[in-house]
Amino acid sequence: MITHILTPVIAMALLGLIFGLGLAYALKIFRIEINPQVALIITKLPGGNCGACGKAGCSGFAEALAKGEAIPSSCVVSNEEARRLIAEILGIEYNPKIKTIATLICKGGKDAKDKFSYRGIKNCKAATLLFGGQKVCNYGCVGFGDCAEICPFDAIQMGTDDLPHINEKKCTACGKCVKICPKKVLVLTHLDKHYHIQCNSNDKGAIVIKMCKVGCIACGKCVKACPMQAITIENNLAKINYDKCTNRGECFKVCPVHTISQKTEDRGQRG
Repeated sequence: MITHILTPVIAMALLGLIFGLGLAYALKIFRIEINPQVALIITKLPGGNCGACGKAGCSGFAEALAKGEAIPSSCVVSNEEARRLIAEILGIEYNPKIKTIATLICKGGKDAKDKFSYRGIKNCKAATLLFGGQKVCNYGCVGFGDCAEICPFDAIQMGTDDLPHINEKKCTACGKCVKICPKKVLVLTHLDKHYHIQCNSNDKGAIVIKMCKVGCIACGKCVKACPMQAITIENNLAKINYDKCTNRGECFKVCPVHTISQKTEDRGQRG
């Protein structure tokens, strides 16, 4: 009776031992060696796997850093302290990165007229497939918030004005909103620049003013007012050269249609 009980138990124990040895051997043969330096770098990365660095997640970026194929500042999501520590791990000199944020270059929203009543999917890309979107201005924000939905850091909120508002404290300049916007009205700018042309239209002023209350009419007053000659008119639209701009704000004061925005402390909290 005891023999009948012990035989299957011993057999199962032997099978377990054989399979265990087999798995151990397979692990030894097929194991992936992890570079200690890569493992240490990964602990300093944010772990968001947003892909803004151009690599396949944080582990891919860490491997690229260890191989000398990338630099710490390429991770726009990390803070300055993390990038400095990564540079120390790599034994290289670290140059601080100027913080950039996503910036909206359209001020239309509810101030821009609609050419028809859109009743389709509340999605910017889908809406633009129908005659370029519901807005009369073909250059402006559609207003359905694809950018807010894709932001992995909850840095964008749609306001009551049907425009996205960026929270500077949360924005990491990962660029996902910039890439997804079908109208290209989101760009990355330096945080220390306080004035922006919030219009994207290349139509002539006479046409713009009929479509949008706050669109650039290319009057040139901002060009004349800027003491640094940082503003030019290109394709019926004012453009700021941020390399020349020193935040004087003279352009903001003279704009007759209030197209130029001024950075305020509560920016990103409106709406």
